[in-house]
Amino acid sequence: MTDNERYYDIITFGDEVPGVLAAIAAAREYRRRTETYPKVLLMSKADAREGIGGHLVRGGLAYLDRSQIEIDLRKSLNLGTFGAPPSLYEEFLKKAGVVSIALDPHKADAALKTMLKEAGVAILSNVEIESATCDNGPLVEIVTARGEIYKAKQFIDATVNAELAQAAGVTKYNGFATFGLPDSELPVTLVFVTEGLSVKRLKQVEYAYLKRLTNNNDREAQRFIDIAARSESGLVEVLKRDLVDSRGQLKTLWAGKDHIDVRSNALSIVYHACRGKKLDLEESGSLLDRGNIAILGGDRLSWNALLFTVTGSEAETLARNCAKPTPAMLEEMSYVERWFKSIGAKTVTPASELYIRHAGNVVGVVEPLSGAQMLAGGVPADEAIGTFAYHFDVRGGIRGIGRKANEKGFLSTVFDKPIFNIGIRHAQIKAVPNLAVVSPASGFEGFASSAGRIVEFNAAVGQGIGIAATLAVLQNRHLAEIGNREVHETLSTTGQLPPIFGKPKEQEVARLRDFESALA
Repeated sequence: MTDNERYYDIITFGDEVPGVLAAIAAAREYRRRTETYPKVLLMSKADAREGIGGHLVRGGLAYLDRSQIEIDLRKSLNLGTFGAPPSLYEEFLKKAGVVSIALDPHKADAALKTMLKEAGVAILSNVEIESATCDNGPLVEIVTARGEIYKAKQFIDATVNAELAQAAGVTKYNGFATFGLPDSELPVTLVFVTEGLSVKRLKQVEYAYLKRLTNNNDREAQRFIDIAARSESGLVEVLKRDLVDSRGQLKTLWAGKDHIDVRSNALSIVYHACRGKKLDLEESGSLLDRGNIAILGGDRLSWNALLFTVTGSEAETLARNCAKPTPAMLEEMSYVERWFKSIGAKTVTPASELYIRHAGNVVGVVEPLSGAQMLAGGVPADEAIGTFAYHFDVRGGIRGIGRKANEKGFLSTVFDKPIFNIGIRHAQIKAVPNLAVVSPASGFEGFASSAGRIVEFNAAVGQGIGIAATLAVLQNRHLAEIGNREVHETLSTTGQLPPIFGKPKEQEVARLRDFESALA
């Protein structure tokens, strides 16, 4: 070993939360089995002083997407509001002080750093990959732009664009190439925090706008709708209908203990009218959408609302650039800042990084995971490491999918919500057998990435991959050789296995399988 070489048992590249939890799970399992600390390294492109935790921390995504289990099923299985979260993820949320939905990025950073320190995981930040060397398959080392060499037995990629895997020669398709749409990609979000705009004040502002926008005699308010719709009669009617529910009642926002769900486009209409931009993401390039708002205490509100269109290649470029917003995005943010100050905010602060929902998917995993397989209930119960439920959520839409579906004879692109058992085989790489990709860029096909991109799901996969990595190290095997059942048994033995309750949606499976096959 030369002076610039470092050796580890396991290296995780990327600090998105699932990858951080993978490193922690690996270190804990190694110590449980050997009573000694392993050498585990977490590498991040970002500066650790700005926070560890990827888009949940530096990207400021405080409103968490949680597993969505129907109340009847929860009651029958005696489950909590969010079903049965992965044990390590649940521990993280508790340490970060999450009540229900809202995750304070500062508390999240502190919790993750504490958990990493307790597990004996080293952190290296500001890392740029110069190259990654494989030896007839397995990844051997990462060479950084500083000329340092990092060797390991097992590697975990926790980046949104599978950056380490790409450096190791793994093929990754941009956008939704598994639908034949590589240029189409989900929008990115620049999350921002308002201070000085209380929940009470926000309710008052929205209610006032709703009253005015639904009053046909209020000429100025009707002009707002016309501007936001660019006077397109069809869109005008859509925007008006959205302001009331099926009973004709105003769709006012709903505020919970730590979060707010905005149910109408009232705020969006007024902003876009003041901005002079059409309330249409594809045509305008940006959209102040109905916000998912996390209440962070006092009058601090975190908004997941400002969307920007990107192509598949643009999402890849943004991810490689540490998810930094472009000058055009920051310019739009300046208009958002002025508008929110006009309705009562004292400060409006954007996150330092973008929330990139998806940036393509790797191919060549041990067992690709499709949307149809999710609808079929996922992996068998006796080898599952958890269960997750979430809609095939493509916020902002997949450009071109409706047209292509119609050409193939499909009248709808909407499918039922899957409730599926989780495994790890879609994350393990066949050609580079000591590497796994734990992120929205894992081996998803079709609609699977839309549910599989959610952090809570990937946290379960990350915990499983971390355990698998340690088993591989101790048994002198490759990560790809470790199966679901071995991880299932470890979780069961250690009391970490959550209830397993995947539910096949038989009537929908065949329809989605045909859909994904036809569009591939």
